[in-house]
Amino acid sequence: MNDLTIFWFRRDLRLEDNAGLYHALKEGKNVQPIFIFDRNILDHLEEKDDRRVSFIYTQIKRLKQELQSKGSDLWVFYGSPIEVFQSLLKEQTITGLFANKDYEPYALERDKSVYELFQKHHLIFRAFKDHVIFEKSEVVKDDGKPYTVFTPYSKKWKAKLNDFYLKPYPTESHFNNFHQSEAKPLLHLDSMGFQKHEEDWSDTAVDKALVNNYHETRDIPALKGTSRLSVHLRFGTVSIRALAKAGIELNEKWLNELIWRDFYQSILWHFPHVVMGSFKPAYDHIPWINDEAQFAAWCDGQTGYPIVDAGMRELNETGFMHNRVRMIVSSFLTKHLLIDWRWGEAYFAQKLIDFELASNNGGWQWAASSGVDAAPYFRVFNPYLQTERFDPELKYIRKWIPELDTPSYPKPIVEHKMARERAIKTYKNELQKRK
Repeated sequence: MNDLTIFWFRRDLRLEDNAGLYHALKEGKNVQPIFIFDRNILDHLEEKDDRRVSFIYTQIKRLKQELQSKGSDLWVFYGSPIEVFQSLLKEQTITGLFANKDYEPYALERDKSVYELFQKHHLIFRAFKDHVIFEKSEVVKDDGKPYTVFTPYSKKWKAKLNDFYLKPYPTESHFNNFHQSEAKPLLHLDSMGFQKHEEDWSDTAVDKALVNNYHETRDIPALKGTSRLSVHLRFGTVSIRALAKAGIELNEKWLNELIWRDFYQSILWHFPHVVMGSFKPAYDHIPWINDEAQFAAWCDGQTGYPIVDAGMRELNETGFMHNRVRMIVSSFLTKHLLIDWRWGEAYFAQKLIDFELASNNGGWQWAASSGVDAAPYFRVFNPYLQTERFDPELKYIRKWIPELDTPSYPKPIVEHKMARERAIKTYKNELQKRK
């Protein structure tokens, strides 16, 4: 039996330019890649036609084929990671475990338990930075404290950046160190209780013309003005280093969006309380109305506000929503309807194919004015003005609301002027109490 070095794929589903995989291949012979469909996550998913699970499954199938073409294979498991590793350690002679870091609360807890298991066996578990350009405290103020405002963070981020941080990891030069093994069959998606979505999210190429014009087209939901690479960043089917390099070369506005991603990861790391509560604790006391019927109307795209409804229908039907529209619908939920941002955050977490905890939380707290560098509480997006500015010909709206000008389209569930004034008054009264 061969001594195996295990590489554990998580949110880094690619062979090229993969930090942890590079280190595993460089340091060990017989590197055996594995992937675990984690029951601790999957068992809590309500929808069994979850687009993310389907996307991951497609990428696992691709990775398996790529590895088989190199005489190796991807071993795929379904279970809790700790149980999978306990079995592997019994069945195989393992010399160590390599992976890339994940900074979310569950991932930290999971990795700690796996680390302790390997320590008991006197084996190493090494994890590397791959998901972001800068992690944890790599970009902080001169006094070592974390930034809570984006602009100075982004200036320090850009000042610190050099070729070292963008250099790809040449994994391909060590592919001969993969464990050579017979191909094992891949378990079926339905054996885990999930259904396959036949959607094509395979394009990971950077559209240079699109990125060049990004600053002019990114806010127009009717156009293909954004790269739609967020799902690939989320699951690591593209390298953040390659995308940051493209941003530097092509468009600073596009690069800034990647920096926002690092910024929100930094906030999650330094202020883990944001997962459950407001970054600014005073905002945890806003007296939300939390009307369940109005929440259901928002979820279903039946609020009577066309730009809001178009966005929610796009989300429900495709698992994606244009970023400008994400801001409009989240402002509408938290300000117009005075519904707790956590309700909207949870709905997005359930529906978005590119859901990422740090960015989703950051975006929702921005809209609710409770987060870092957030919109002030008295800023309430006017859905009508947003429509005039970003969808003046109603192309986006008509695509998702074919019944727009008919009696079957609902009347607005709240009146804009009243809702705006109510939101500002509610926030102001509560925050003054907390001073």
